[in-house]
Amino acid sequence: MTASAASGKTTSGMSRAHTALRIELRRGIAPWTGLAVAVTLLVPLWSKAAQWQGSWGETQTQLHAAAALLGGPLVAAAACWQGGREHRRRTAELLLSVVRSRLAQVTTAATPIALWAAAGYLLALAVVFAATAPYTGAGHPSLSIVVTDLGLLLSIGFVGFVAGRLLRWRLTAPVLAVVLYLLLGAPGYMEADARFLSPGEQYTLWGSVPVWWFAPVLLAWTGGIAATVLLAYAARRRLSAVVPLALAVAAGTVIVHTGADLFRDDPTATRKVCSAPEPGVPQLCVKAPDAPALPSVSAALAGMFSRLEGVPGAPVRYVGSGFDPKDGEAALGSATRGWGLTRNELTDPQAYASNTALTLVGRDCPDGMRTSDRKAADRVRFTDDAVRTWLAGDDSTWDPEARPLVARLEAMPGADRRAWLGRFLATLESCTPAEVPAL
Repeated sequence: MTASAASGKTTSGMSRAHTALRIELRRGIAPWTGLAVAVTLLVPLWSKAAQWQGSWGETQTQLHAAAALLGGPLVAAAACWQGGREHRRRTAELLLSVVRSRLAQVTTAATPIALWAAAGYLLALAVVFAATAPYTGAGHPSLSIVVTDLGLLLSIGFVGFVAGRLLRWRLTAPVLAVVLYLLLGAPGYMEADARFLSPGEQYTLWGSVPVWWFAPVLLAWTGGIAATVLLAYAARRRLSAVVPLALAVAAGTVIVHTGADLFRDDPTATRKVCSAPEPGVPQLCVKAPDAPALPSVSAALAGMFSRLEGVPGAPVRYVGSGFDPKDGEAALGSATRGWGLTRNELTDPQAYASNTALTLVGRDCPDGMRTSDRKAADRVRFTDDAVRTWLAGDDSTWDPEARPLVARLEAMPGADRRAWLGRFLATLESCTPAEVPAL
């Protein structure tokens, strides 16, 4: 055979392979797999939108969990069903007479499932990113997580296809989905670093980012396993499967050795962002990703700030979680995505104001007040509750016996009240009842 004839034969073979691939992309369950993946990811994500909208880290944490634990088993089951197609049609023997190699046949038949699964993931990704973008502050999504999620879906598609070719039982696909769900989710309950070998490991992506080589190593691990399975089943020289197997083992060793250090602190998540200074108004400082929530926080605390205006010793700055209050500072109340904060708006401003007032007047007395006089200790407790209630503008106290103290504080002349509050704030670090002014 001449070189030109051989070249023409190769070109003709590639043309037939491309034609077969285009046909497989348009028919069968492959397109439906892409749609199913998108719906499977979006439905649970949308039901928990309050937990991730406004934070790239939270968004990708939720998307990764859905892609691995729901999308992965779904793609494996679809590919497994596709792999058993020839057995159901009883055309497996006929394929042996085809000129193309088994590896080329398997790759052509399995690739459409993997590509459509990736397309479904990318569609879900585009939707949730578009939903998050208007509410985010600092930071950006992690490309490494996107790449590794795609690598998982592509790899698991080829593994599922081979399983369908090898196992002729009609219930192989659903059983495989259940088994993979358990295998992907179970390592999450381990404490050993080997849990990071599972592509379903739940990463904490708020406040941390993967190391720069995260994606290549994870792809070598999952892709190496898929290539090993594929070559061991379909390659003419099955010993060639040793190469991707060695790559996967090496990547797995690196993953286990590194463990939690696969992620590092995100510098943008710890950067302090403060509200613009205003005369007579305390400054608010939070982590950069929470900066879009500052207007809502400021509005919730406006009443408390007006009541503290002119009080000697009142804080001039309030700092969010992650920052230790210094002299002249106090801690803000707690509100996280999905728990008190949705789309950068406080879901319960009154509760947030009460929580912030509590952090201001709360006394750090682990062993209780330094006194054996129960009445004296109760007096301080009721006084603290009354001040918290009045500062936050609550309708009622936590303890009924503190209600008369709130009325007494409200009835004070403004100058007297400011003077008394100044003396009260000066004793917040004291656990001795006699040092706390009576109300």
